[in-house]
Formats: sequence, structure tokens, C-alpha cells
Amino acid sequence: MDQKVILITGASGGIGGSISTLFSNENVKLALHYNSNKVQLDESDDIAHFKADLTHEKEVVRLIDSVLERFGRIDVLINNAGISNSAISWKTDASLWRKTMAINLDAPFFLSKHIIPHFRSRSTGNIINVTSIVAQTGFVGTAAYSASKSGLIGLTKTLSKELISYGITVNALALGYFNVGMIEDVPDALKEKIIESIPADSLGNPETVFKTIQWLISKEANYVTGQTINLNGGLYS
Repeated sequence: MDQKVILITGASGGIGGSISTLFSNENVKLALHYNSNKVQLDESDDIAHFKADLTHEKEVVRLIDSVLERFGRIDVLINNAGISNSAISWKTDASLWRKTMAINLDAPFFLSKHIIPHFRSRSTGNIINVTSIVAQTGFVGTAAYSASKSGLIGLTKTLSKELISYGITVNALALGYFNVGMIEDVPDALKEKIIESIPADSLGNPETVFKTIQWLISKEANYVTGQTINLNGGLYS
């Protein structure tokens, strides 16, 4: 069986870096995207780094073309890149709102838009959109972030209906609080309160995300599409 070619955006750290490392131990080829922070995983015959500002559609097109030139095809797109900034709604600056939407929602749309023709030509492909628990619950101080991630769930549902007849599945992972990534910027006192609020009584492990993606891109999951799978230790269901 040919190695799957997996494009992961935001692969330089946090969840993206963790799942990239876990996938590097599997029989796959990895196209790892970054923008400002470089990818920690070393390049090899099966691993390549690609720099791009995904808020610009032309750079998205260039990224996809570069991956196709390097590996010949793309089998899986994992829209993981994202940002979060804390600001109460009435104090949220317009530029912060637009930047959050550009990275968290525009970029996944641009990537999906320009990879779909390639997927359709091969009658196969998987798109995984990484969203958040706050897209469904809301959280004080996350107006831009929660709205952008809610939009990503809506995009997932629409794309799934448009693409399943071509053999392409589109699903979303709504992540709770994990022990890597954005949680590292949370003060210890608040972090303790967050853990206390989780029924599982712990932060999540990136391996849960990795294993879920593994299944979603397998043949066994080819009838699963348009779903938002919650990975949050029981915090929201």
C-alpha cells in the first residue's frame, strides 16, 4: 500500500507538533506547514517543511502546489493552525477580530477550496478540521476565537455534504483542554480550576487526537463525515 501523504498546518508546536511527531512513527509522508515558528521535527525523505502565511490565498495555492511537487499527491488535510487571544467582546479590537477569523476560518476554507479539485480528481481524500469546545459552549473573553471555531464546524458540515459523493470525507475534532499548546499560556491558578472542572480530572493527551485522526482517515471510517467529535474528558457532551 502506498504511504498516505498528510498535510498538517500549524505543525510547529502544540497539538500540531505532537501529532506530527506521532505520525512520523507511522508509514506515512508528512508535509508540515509552519509560518513564524519553525517545525521541530527534522526533515527526511518522508518529512518536508513548508512555510506559508495561510491568510493569503495565493500563498495557500503555492503551498499546495509545493506539496504536490514534492510528494506527487495529498491524501489528508489536517487544518490545525489557529490562534487564540483573550479579550472581552466589547473591548475586542477590529484588527484582532479580523486576524483571528483570517487564521482560524479563512485559512481552512482556502486550503479546502484549493485541495478539493485534487481530491476530486482522485475520488478520495480526508479533511480534518481542528476546532474547539468553546465553539459549542462559549467562554468569557473568547468572542473572536469561539466565533471562528463555530464557523469551522459549519464549514465542516457543508463541505461534507458537497464532497461525500466524490469519496471525500470531512470531519471536525472539537478539542477540550490538552496538556500542550494554548494551555501553556494559562496561569497555574486558572489551570488548576480548569482541571477541576473536567470530569476526567486531567488534561487531555495529544495521542487521543492522533488516534482519532488515524481512525477517521482509515477505510473503516469512510461512511463517517460531517461529524464534530468531542475530545474533552466529559467537559461537554
